Amino acid sequence: MTILKTLCGVAAALVLPVLGQEIPKVLAIGSDLPAFSLPGIDGKTYSQENFKDAKALCVIFTCNHCPDSVAAAGRTEQIYQDYKGKGVALVAVNGNNPGSLTPDELGYSPYNDSFAEMTPFAKDYGWTFPYLYDGEKQEFVTACGGQSTPHVFLFDSARKLRYTGRMDDAGRNSGKVDKSYLRDALDAVLADTEVKEKTTRSFGCSTKWLFKKSNVAADQESWEKREVTVADLDEATSKKLRENGSKNLRIINFWSTTCGPCVKEFPDLVETGRRFQGRPVEFISISVDPVAARPAVSKFLTSRHAASPDPTAKSMAESGLPSNNYHWTGGNPDSMATAIDSEWSGALPHTVLVAPGGKIVWRHTGELDITELRKQILKGIE
Repeated sequence: MTILKTLCGVAAALVLPVLGQEIPKVLAIGSDLPAFSLPGIDGKTYSQENFKDAKALCVIFTCNHCPDSVAAAGRTEQIYQDYKGKGVALVAVNGNNPGSLTPDELGYSPYNDSFAEMTPFAKDYGWTFPYLYDGEKQEFVTACGGQSTPHVFLFDSARKLRYTGRMDDAGRNSGKVDKSYLRDALDAVLADTEVKEKTTRSFGCSTKWLFKKSNVAADQESWEKREVTVADLDEATSKKLRENGSKNLRIINFWSTTCGPCVKEFPDLVETGRRFQGRPVEFISISVDPVAARPAVSKFLTSRHAASPDPTAKSMAESGLPSNNYHWTGGNPDSMATAIDSEWSGALPHTVLVAPGGKIVWRHTGELDITELRKQILKGIE
């Protein structure tokens, strides 16, 4: 596993002090299923009683944002399909608190871990089993000791824990699974035999506990102290932006302080730039306000904290570009439009994704669906 892949954290079956808090221990093999009552994305509330007739109950703590969970999403549905006819019930539980995630932890999915975003996530992967939310109080994930996403807990017909750990050894790969600990455990439980490997480490993004909100607050405070710059944009710099000599996918957004949709979507664009700062992505804004409106442009950018993350600042410097924010000062804007996107009609807002080497891989005129933009970003870098 590369350093990049370990950024989300590796879970271990230990009690670890974090900022004065304790991460709960993983539930011991042989323990009873903790009671729960949790809302599902289908509008129903689920408890252990909903699955009382199942020969086995598989609980998988997962989420919307983690690359490990994203990679496992399709395999999770396949396991459910393969075993539901054998009397196995499977439920996914999002135990993460969405307010405990900093933007830079969200660069592998278009979604955060909110309850509202669980529905489109499940729809994207065709989930047909219950997907429950425990991120508000985290009582069930605490009782089970869910360390990471995904983290599997398999209970038998008597609701005794028979296996806990990772689903398989596929990690973030989408290809063939060489070893599935969960399938082996399910087969053993259904056959009423001993599970050979009762515990494994649940490698994945660490559970986003409520106490991690302080990290988010500190990260936001630090971000708001960053310098926000804006540079003049002429035709030559416009061509350089489009040529994109960097290794990054470049998000270029054309906007104006007098454009309502531009103003409305801009904070989401800034957050998207922060979200993907650890990946080969950079966000660049271009104001087409009159030259005399520079004070208003600067004030707007500062109020929206449109600073440059360190990786973007480094990439800009390497490309000989003075800022991540620009103000067109080159006269007739047709030359700018021709240089960056000749297909742009001039309507605002307008957003393009420019791949390394200068190919526009996606464009959109009008207010963005920010989730769709993030999906297009992921498509452009994966």
